Amino acid sequence: MGGRLFIVGTPIGNLGDMTDRARETLQQVDVIAAEDTRRTGRLLARFAITGKVVSLFEGNEGRRTSQIISMLREGKDVALVSDAGMPGLSDPGYPLIRACLAEGLDVRVVPGPSAVTAALVVSGLPMDRFVFEGFLPRKVSERRARLRAMARDPRTVVVFESPLRVATLLRDVLVELGDRPIAVVREMTKLHEEIVRGRASEVFAKLADHQLKGEVVVVIEGAREPEPLDLEALAGEARALMAGGVRKRDAAAQVAREHGASTNEIYRLLV
Repeated sequence: MGGRLFIVGTPIGNLGDMTDRARETLQQVDVIAAEDTRRTGRLLARFAITGKVVSLFEGNEGRRTSQIISMLREGKDVALVSDAGMPGLSDPGYPLIRACLAEGLDVRVVPGPSAVTAALVVSGLPMDRFVFEGFLPRKVSERRARLRAMARDPRTVVVFESPLRVATLLRDVLVELGDRPIAVVREMTKLHEEIVRGRASEVFAKLADHQLKGEVVVVIEGAREPEPLDLEALAGEARALMAGGVRKRDAAAQVAREHGASTNEIYRLLV
């Protein structure tokens, strides 16, 4: 009988958020696969957890995945942890999880803190539908292309960002998405937790000259449904143009261009 892979959520800052089940799981497994063994070592020491710890990070993920699968086949239980939060969300772990499922191995989750949902619920922005975009590309053209792809998406967007690039991201949001409500959430659950809410221009003005530090999550409101057009009012504008000598079809076309409306719909009201 094969072992079990436990995907274990760990605190994103405040160690008081460690769950009893996460602590018990890490104490009982045979091996702990950690993104950063030193950081995880401090967490384990805090809760007097002992056990074998191996590294699993981007540079060794391919090789380590096959080794962990061999351990699981031997009947050993393995816990997967990242530096903070849930493994696999912009952290190592996804290839291991996929490989284990492909092998028919037992994969279980020990839910815990997540920066994604924590930032979303504290942002004050709609949370009934949202999309997590992870880290956006560093290259300006690629990052702006990703933002443009979100322009008409009504879902709230959650992204991770380096504190050194937050101002750049806010500027790109203004260019590609407009002056939307956003929230920049920094150092969640830690001593210097900070949440800056407002329109993108307001938040940019507050943070442009600040040297931010720590983990940052940016939450961006999705595209709003456009207000329904008042066609009778638009037809009234067209009639005003006609009174000044503009032809009926031309007046309908001009008003339609200005308001993003249908020329034919306005024209029908004029006939």
